[in-house]
This record gives sequence, structure tokens and C-alpha cells, in this order.
Amino acid sequence: MRSLAVLGSTGSIGTQTLRVLQQNPGQYNVQLLCANSNWRLLEEQVRVFRPRWAVLADPGAAGELQARVRDVNVQVLTGEKALADLLASQGFDIVVAGMVGHAGLLPVIAAIQAGADIALANKEVLVMAGHLVTALCRQKGVSLLPLDSEHSAIFQCLQGHSSKDINKLILTASGGPFLGKSPDQLANVTPAQAVKHPNWKMGAKISVDSASLMNKGLEIIEASWLFGISPEKIDVLVHPQSIIHSMVEFRDGTVLAQLGVPSMELPIQFALSWPRRWPGPDSYFLDWLNLPSLSFSQPDTVAFPCLDLARAAIRKGGNAPAVLSTANDICVEYFLAGKLSFYGIPRVIEQMLAVVPWQADPDLSSILKTMESTIQETKNYIESME
Repeated sequence: MRSLAVLGSTGSIGTQTLRVLQQNPGQYNVQLLCANSNWRLLEEQVRVFRPRWAVLADPGAAGELQARVRDVNVQVLTGEKALADLLASQGFDIVVAGMVGHAGLLPVIAAIQAGADIALANKEVLVMAGHLVTALCRQKGVSLLPLDSEHSAIFQCLQGHSSKDINKLILTASGGPFLGKSPDQLANVTPAQAVKHPNWKMGAKISVDSASLMNKGLEIIEASWLFGISPEKIDVLVHPQSIIHSMVEFRDGTVLAQLGVPSMELPIQFALSWPRRWPGPDSYFLDWLNLPSLSFSQPDTVAFPCLDLARAAIRKGGNAPAVLSTANDICVEYFLAGKLSFYGIPRVIEQMLAVVPWQADPDLSSILKTMESTIQETKNYIESME
């Protein structure tokens, strides 16, 4: 069996990955589980999957876990350095990158340098350092397999086709919980409202990104790096039913689309089984005779300005996408804590794109410095608004 590491194992992507593995026993040997602080759920996962290592970012949580799994042959570690050392030295066959936000960048780079294939849910990795990550993947000869439903759809539609034949990529967006709302109606929305996605079961951070349409902006940047396509050739259509996950329009006018139920387990299973396909449970199959009518519309960038901010960042290039992504991480954190309004998110991000120094061709060290300065600038700016 191939060896597998799951980063962010207690989050939405991580828990669904482990569920897919339970439905397909004997395919992978889970050797590493990594989480932030949820030691209780991680303990349950350790007892089921019996990995060699369990890593928690929070030292206190690691101590709690260590005390409770003394009867299990697992080594409990803590901290970013311990995780990076494991990824760099143990030669995992595939790493599922389900960590949230900018925290996923260094672990993914360490895994690629060690020759691991990457099943990537953490889109911020490519947003912040797409030029470095894709070049490193080519150098190491590793596969970068998308876990986002939209990018998985495009990846599947492109099988057997050349990127030279693409006219454009069409990313579909559900529109999130606030579809059709006016700016006035959105002025006072709450975190509880923002995380109630109508179609998808996701973590809080990505749910807020979906509500603001920042998630779709980040996906434009991610798709550009994944498929080597200019951002100008990537469109977004709002498709509230979330049945068509994305489309590829070829230069002869042909359009290929990937359809499926709105479940993240489907793209996760495809990535883990690729280039084969494992059988799926009944819940993965569409009921064709009872499908809703499929509708499409243009995104409202007046009510949801984050989409245009993302396009502006990729046009500017350099470290601007890293500023965008990092500032968004902090803004969402403050929004979820009730310390920033929903419309404060795009306002603060726009300010950070203006004030954080721009660099044309940043290396990894420069990107890390950009992240650090953006985190501090964003926090200072938000706290000065209070």
C-alpha cells in the first residue's frame, strides 16, 4: 500500500478524506495525521487508523493527546518544525493538504521536496506561491492533484486533451448563502449566517470565503497555476444548484463539463484513486429524473467585491496574491470573532494591497516576509478601526 499523510485531519477535508479511506479499505497506509488543536477528534482518528505519527500545532493539545494514547504505538509531536521534518524525511507517497489558509505553504513545499504527490485542497498554497510550487513539482516529478470540486472537474475534463486547445475555463459558483442580496442587505450579516452554506458542508473559513466570493477569486488564481492558463481566460458563472462543478470550453466550441452531487468526497476519492476510479456508494450518484433545473448567471461584483480584488491581485502579480490571501485569512478570523463586519473584509484587503510593499518576482523567503508583514499590517489596521 502507498503511504499517506493527512494535514488538517480534523477539519472538513481531513475528516472526509478519512471517511473515503474507510469506504475503500486496503488502498493506503495512513502514517501521519496532523491537526491544529482538536486532540479529542485526533485521538479517535489515531485509534482507528493507527498512524506512526500524530502532530498537533498546539503544544497543550499535544500533551493532552500524548496522555491519552499511551496504549497506542504512535509518536505524538508538536509544532511546525516537527511536521516539516517528518514531511521532508519520511518519503510519504502522497500528502493530503487540507490545512486552512497560509499555514499550508511550508508543509506542502517540504512534502514536494521529499518527492510526495500532493492532493491539494489548500488553494492558498498556489495563490501565494504558485510559480514556486508548480516549478518545484516539475523539478521533482510529482503530481499535483486538485481536491477542490471545481479544479477536479477541470482536471477530469482535460484528460486526453492539450491545454493548447482550451478557449476558456468556466468555474461555477453556488453564490453562497447571500446570493441575490443587495449591499444594503449584506451590511449587517453575522458569522452564523455566513457559514450556513446552502449546498456544501465545509469549514468556517472556506464557508465565509464562499459567502464573500473570495473563494472563487482564489480559485481563479489557483486554476491559472494548475492548468497553465491566463487568468483572462478563466470565467466565473453562478450556478446555484452546484451540479455542474466546472467546464472547459475548447477552441472548436465544444464544452466538456463534469457533473455530480455536491459532495467533497467525490473529488477527494478521485484524487486518491487517480488514474483509476474506485467504486462509489449510492450517495455519490445523481438522480437524473429528479434533478432541479440548472440555471446560470453572472456574479454580482458590486455586492461581492472580493472577486474583483482577486482578479486585480493576479493582474498585478508578484507578491500581490500573497498579500490578498494572507489579509483575507486574518480578516475572516476577525469576522468570525465578531470584530470585523462582512464588508470590512474587502475594505481591509483593498487597503493591504495598497500599503504592503510590492515585489515583482518573490522567492520563498520574500513570500514568507510578505506574509509576516501582511499579518501584522492587517491586524494593526483592523484594530485601529475599532
